[in-house]
Amino acid sequence: MRKHDFSYFFGEGMRNMFSHGFMSFAAVGITVACLVVMGTFSLVAYNAQVQLQQLESEYEILAFVEETYDDAQVQAVGRAIEKRPNVKSCELITKEEAMKTYEEQYEGDSLFQNLDPEILRDRYAVYVDDLSISGDTAQDLLDNVEGVVKVRVDEDIAGGFITLRNVAGVVCIALIAILLLVSVFIISNTIKLTTFDRRDEIAIMKMVGATNGFIRWPFVYEGFMIGLLSAVLGFALQWLLYESVAKSLAMSDRLQLLTIVDFTSIWQPVAAIFAVAGILIGVGGSLTAIRKFLRV
Repeated sequence: MRKHDFSYFFGEGMRNMFSHGFMSFAAVGITVACLVVMGTFSLVAYNAQVQLQQLESEYEILAFVEETYDDAQVQAVGRAIEKRPNVKSCELITKEEAMKTYEEQYEGDSLFQNLDPEILRDRYAVYVDDLSISGDTAQDLLDNVEGVVKVRVDEDIAGGFITLRNVAGVVCIALIAILLLVSVFIISNTIKLTTFDRRDEIAIMKMVGATNGFIRWPFVYEGFMIGLLSAVLGFALQWLLYESVAKSLAMSDRLQLLTIVDFTSIWQPVAAIFAVAGILIGVGGSLTAIRKFLRV
C-alpha cells in the first residue's frame, strides 16, 4: 500500500463519520454552536471597531486664524496646515458658519442670538492621522503655522478613544482564543467517545503492524470533514443571524445612530475565517482524541 492513500483514508474517514451518526451529529452541532458564538463576538468587535474609527475620524483640532487676515491669507493658512506632519485634512469654518452653529447650539437663549459674526475668528477644523500625538500636532500648528494664533484640542477625548480601541482589541482576541480552545476540547472529547468504541480495532491494527500514521489519518479526515461541514452550516446560520439583527437595529428609533457593516461587503473574509476555524477545531480535536490510543 502506498505511504499515503488519499482515497482509502478519505473513504475510511467518511465511513467512520456515518457509522457513528449520532456522535458525528453531536460533534457538528457543538462545533457550529462554537463557531457562531466566536463569529458573533468577532462581528460585534469588528462593528465596534468601525464605529470607533468613524468617531475618531470626526475628532478635530480647532486652529483659530488671526482676525485681521483677509480671505486670501486665510486660505494660505489652510494650505500651510495641510503640509504639517500628522495632519490628514483640514476644513475652513468661517466666522458666519461658526456663528450659525453657535446660535443653533444656544437656540432659545436670547443672549446668544443676533450677535455680530465679527466677534468670532475664522478657524480650521484639523483632522489627524494619529490621535495619540494630537497634542503635539496642535502645538506644532501653533508654533510653526503663521496666522494660527490659538488652538483647541481635547487630549482626554483622544486618549479615551485610544484606550477603548486597545481594550476592545485585547478583550476580543482573548475571548476568541478561549472559545477556540474550549471548542477543541469539546470536539476532542466527543470524538474520543467514538474512538473509544474502536479501541479494540485500533489495538488489532497495531498488532498486525499498522503504523500510527496509518491509523491516525482516517481520524484526521473525519475531523476535517466534521470541521468543514460545521463551518458551512455555521457560516449560513451566522449570516441569517447577522442580517436579522441588522434589520432589527435599522428599524429601531433609538439605535439608528449605530453603524452596522453590510454583511455582503465582508462575507468572503468571514467565510474564510469560519472555514479555517472549523477545520482547525475538527482536525485538532481528532488529533487530540487519538493520541491516547496511539500512545504517542
